[in-house]
Amino acid sequence: MAKRKTQTSTDTQVSAAAETTTTVTVPVASEPIPETSVVQPVSDDSLALSSQPEGGAYSRFSDFDIYLFRSGKHSRLYEKFGSHVIEHQGVVGTYFAVWAPSAKYVAVIGNFNGWNKGAHPMGVRWDGSGIWEIFIPHIGRGEVYKYFIVHESGRELEKGDPYAHTWEVPPLTASVVWDNWHEWTDQEWMQTRQAKNALTAPFSVYEVHLSSWRRDPSDPERELSYGEIADALVPYVQDMGFTHVEFMPVMQYPYAPSWGYQITGYFAPSSKFGKPQDFMTLVERLHNAGIGVILDWVPSHFPGDAHGLFEFDGSHLYEHPDMRKGYHPDWKSYIFNYGRPEVRSFLISNALYWLDRYHVDGLRVDAVASMLYLDYSRNHGEWEPNIFGGRENLEVISLFRELNETIYREFPDVQTIAEESTAFPGVSRPVYTGGLGFGMKWMMGWMNDSLRYFQRDPGYRKYHQDEFTFSAVYAFTENFMLPLSHDEVVYGKKSLINKMPGDEWQRFANLRLLFAYMFTHPGTKLVFMGGEFGQLREWKYDISLDWHLLNEPSHQGIAACVKALNHLYRSEPALHERNFQADGFEWIDTADRENTIISYMRKGENPADNVVIVLNMTPIPRFNYRIGAPAAGTYEEIFNSDNVGYYGSGVGNAAPIVAENQAWQGREYSMEITLPPLAAVVFKSTQTP
Repeated sequence: MAKRKTQTSTDTQVSAAAETTTTVTVPVASEPIPETSVVQPVSDDSLALSSQPEGGAYSRFSDFDIYLFRSGKHSRLYEKFGSHVIEHQGVVGTYFAVWAPSAKYVAVIGNFNGWNKGAHPMGVRWDGSGIWEIFIPHIGRGEVYKYFIVHESGRELEKGDPYAHTWEVPPLTASVVWDNWHEWTDQEWMQTRQAKNALTAPFSVYEVHLSSWRRDPSDPERELSYGEIADALVPYVQDMGFTHVEFMPVMQYPYAPSWGYQITGYFAPSSKFGKPQDFMTLVERLHNAGIGVILDWVPSHFPGDAHGLFEFDGSHLYEHPDMRKGYHPDWKSYIFNYGRPEVRSFLISNALYWLDRYHVDGLRVDAVASMLYLDYSRNHGEWEPNIFGGRENLEVISLFRELNETIYREFPDVQTIAEESTAFPGVSRPVYTGGLGFGMKWMMGWMNDSLRYFQRDPGYRKYHQDEFTFSAVYAFTENFMLPLSHDEVVYGKKSLINKMPGDEWQRFANLRLLFAYMFTHPGTKLVFMGGEFGQLREWKYDISLDWHLLNEPSHQGIAACVKALNHLYRSEPALHERNFQADGFEWIDTADRENTIISYMRKGENPADNVVIVLNMTPIPRFNYRIGAPAAGTYEEIFNSDNVGYYGSGVGNAAPIVAENQAWQGREYSMEITLPPLAAVVFKSTQTP
């Protein structure tokens, strides 16, 4: 790590500082001292003093806090650790607290003391918790700092604050004293969001990578700020009809090619795009537009950056000391010690922090499978079985259960979503039934089977109908979300549109058909940015999406189709009321392999809301095609992916269709319909005799 020019500390100052209790402050002219307006009020609850040897030394920790922290049960550590601007004994300053049990010396260094390692030594608590504390007068919001830590062995480290609210902009690596104060204006959303986030509500998620969703058109290298992103993103998502936005990791990360998945500052939104309050405003503006916010959360691993969590106090503090459990071979990163109580408190507190201080509506937990299995990406002999001889990580299972119980107890109106790619049972089932307690789980099987099927030449799809329909076999074993995520459009996998076979028209028709199938299949939905308008190239983390494509009719058609599907999904109760109930879905016919046509029904609480979906998987239009009807009555086409407004051919069913008393496909009534090429049509009964 490159040292700053202002840093003048020496090893002799460390030993000298250990012999003095005098607090020395060296103000720097460029750093303003804090104003009263940014001082956080201090209550007796937040400053409960425990019996301490120095008698009255300032601390935010009570004995009960220490007990909870060391038991792995503390869920609000962000109120205790880190830097907090307060007024103490009539003096404005900043309180610092850090966990470093293997350190023999810890000091706060920064611009305010010329990076002098001996200027502000911290005191270790008497109770064996390994927590170091100090109150430094006359420094406040905006001060840059790190912790200088000397391990018992004499090894010296300079670390950022694990609980920092914000950081310097990369490549700089210091933490910054800040606060979470914000005048929220999203009260209406917060009071009503339980209905919007419910499992029976429409839940259509737009996945966004902040750095590459859109950039400055006049300077493509410049990333937009949180405010600039809000100006464009909020109206766009609102117009497209998505119910939620999911941000790929926004927490502080130094390495752009990691896409945000290698985090050094778990309690800070990325400083590349602005300050914490700027991100709060982005969340608030989405809420005020009726859009929920999900954050990608990464408890699965962290990087080995010198200023980060790895070997934080010179020991394996946050990571597991056994590299069979503490090192991730795929990502060359480190794995949390999930059995260490203090680390569990850190992770649970971090999850609640974003729900509490940033009003987010849910967390999508990354790489759950890599956490659940001790042998994940490891060969024989490279992993250690659990106490029962199995490969399941029992510490992770208990952590997830405690995490989800804590979240839903304190925030019953949010959702936790697991990216879990195996058949581990009960991921989205309640803890009291033996499940992990997540609200939803990604349906990776549906995604893999669907993309494989749609990449086949339509003439050969008839040989793979079982592959296409297999998802219905297990669709209701979990609360599934159907993902077409960022992982499917990178590393040579091609963009969604370029996965599709055929000429240009057929590729766009196939993609519209895929989206229609997705939005009418049981489960909530997730679409990665760019897919909704047919982005041609693969996603690149450092380049804006190709928004100019929306000048082309074909891409306009994809966007219009997705917008219409969002409207259909939100307005038709049958498509979301029973998303996770088997009685909300029923096959009509899967046996017409020769014509490669599939039909099914989605059911609402009210039978009058039921809809019929028919998919034509070939480019051959079918006229006078008979399907079984759910009941007698008149049916109207309420969606057709071949609509000319979607760049389709316009083949369809303009006139109402009367179901006839003619048995077909095991049903008493049936009707003759027109099926457009490579298209989905949706019918709804408008009149019952």
